Amino acid sequence: MGVIIAVDGGGSKTDAVALNRHGEVLGRARGTGTSPHLIGLDAAVSQIRELILGAAAGQRIERVHVYLSGLDLPIEIVEFAEGLAAAFPHGELGHLVVDNDLFALLRAGTAEPDAVAIVCGTGINCVGVRADGETVRFPALGMISGDWGGGFSIGEWGLWHAARSADGRGPRSTLEHTVPAALGLPDVSAVTEALHFGRIERTTLAALSPVVFAESDAGDPVAGSVVDRQAEEIVALATATLRRLGFLGSAVPVVLGGGVIASDNRRLLAGIASGIYAEDPAARIEIVREPPILGASLLALAAAGVGPEILGIARERVRVSLASPVG
Repeated sequence: MGVIIAVDGGGSKTDAVALNRHGEVLGRARGTGTSPHLIGLDAAVSQIRELILGAAAGQRIERVHVYLSGLDLPIEIVEFAEGLAAAFPHGELGHLVVDNDLFALLRAGTAEPDAVAIVCGTGINCVGVRADGETVRFPALGMISGDWGGGFSIGEWGLWHAARSADGRGPRSTLEHTVPAALGLPDVSAVTEALHFGRIERTTLAALSPVVFAESDAGDPVAGSVVDRQAEEIVALATATLRRLGFLGSAVPVVLGGGVIASDNRRLLAGIASGIYAEDPAARIEIVREPPILGASLLALAAAGVGPEILGIARERVRVSLASPVG
């Protein structure tokens, strides 16, 4: 038997682990973000290929499970799977499974067959699964598909409010000063100009979300309104998914994860909880503290036929391995 490779890739980092059927971690690799939406399909395939080879460390590969941010539409999953398979032209990958990283997050948070998972990191997305195989997914393509949220949207909205505070079109906000300061620029006009001429990448806006949270915590009502909007969007995703799967009124876990959730902002988490419980008092909110690569590992092992007892052991082994630096 060869090794089983699990990969979880997001907007900021990517993890890969190699396991055997006893749940032992035989190799690890870590890289930067690999979302095709952010870096393109070819670059994502290339980076994932290197991480798979790094984790396998020359061992024969039995199967590979890749769970990646930015694979939101069926065609995107197919194109990435075809691209990755082509990068291993002699079948070195063994059996290949590719899907959205939300499934890894979900299984990192719960083993229950009925569940909802929402990731709020650089972007935002949601998935719901039911024991009979029914699944609810969202396009997660931003404004064109009705989506809003995540670190990029929060940062972009923070800049929008900062600009309107500076020129008088909106209420005054401390964001007018803290947003440009966070980017090392003197004022909002300098930020706008730098973005317009490409001296600052638009992806940098995601780094402004902690500024918005900090100003909200300090009492700025404009920043607070952005945090509230993010909470409302997460509630809308959760309740729509619960309703579409017939889960309203049932004690179904709603798994929340991603960098924005991990910030543990009290206002955000309180808004999410109050909104979800107002729609479904029976729902169980679960905040994922484990990295999604744990869920990816469990999904890969289960698909390889590993039983529940070994999966329980594997959960602890992967957790312990992830607590140590990548060698």
